[in-house]
Amino acid sequence: MGVWNVLMDLLPFEWADHGFMRSALLAVLVISPLFGLLSTMVVESRMSFFSDALGHSAFTGIAVGVLCGLSDPMWCAVLLALVFAVLFTYVRRKSNMASDTVIGVFSSTAVALGIFIATLNGGSFTRFNSILIGDILSVEAGKIALLAVILAVVVVLWVCSFNQLMLASVHPALADSRGIKVFWQEAVFSAAIAVVVTVAMTWVGLLVINALLVLPAAAGRNLAKNMRQYHLFSLLGAVAAGIAGLMTSYYIGASAGASITLYLAAFFAVTFLFRKRRM
Repeated sequence: MGVWNVLMDLLPFEWADHGFMRSALLAVLVISPLFGLLSTMVVESRMSFFSDALGHSAFTGIAVGVLCGLSDPMWCAVLLALVFAVLFTYVRRKSNMASDTVIGVFSSTAVALGIFIATLNGGSFTRFNSILIGDILSVEAGKIALLAVILAVVVVLWVCSFNQLMLASVHPALADSRGIKVFWQEAVFSAAIAVVVTVAMTWVGLLVINALLVLPAAAGRNLAKNMRQYHLFSLLGAVAAGIAGLMTSYYIGASAGASITLYLAAFFAVTFLFRKRRM
């Protein structure tokens, strides 16, 4: 954080003097590329509601952590989301059910279990309301570091096995015939989404976390003429919307997660118009 603070000292903006804004901007710069990259795989794999289901499982994990009296229930949520992701991948590969059906089964079960645990013995659900909206100012250095590690792993995975990942997402049967271990490709991909969704959920909010893993790639798809442009537009759109949303949140006092999502929605709308013109 020392180098980051030195860089922030060079900026001529009033908000850069606040420690919480420095941490929030660093979090955005780490998590936005993750959303941009993972978004392409989510869209290509037709798993748009998978992150939403993971958010529900993460909520259940937080409820379990609170019930067990853990000082930081987030790590319980991360563990449960990882288990959820691997189980989802296993069931999807071992059955003939469509992805949206499997997601629906896991999502409904997770949210019902979370509400059941949260309201045991007359407990109030309102104590979990902050998770629904999120608070970017609650970001912690340790969780930023965790996401930075995940970003590095995802980038390495993209560089080393991008073709295999894309083939596994578009045509699993063909990937299997080529000797690609589809299950483990999907499991690693799902685990990365699980950790990102769980950690980022308390920053951007459970209600909009799914949109952040769909809109970047959906907008990039409108403009891209090839796979390289597709990933580039998705990544740049996510980073630009992340920074713009954070600044909007600071100056007008709105939710950062909602602001970022609205910028991404505007990005999608504009790119859609350009797409129509090209056609």
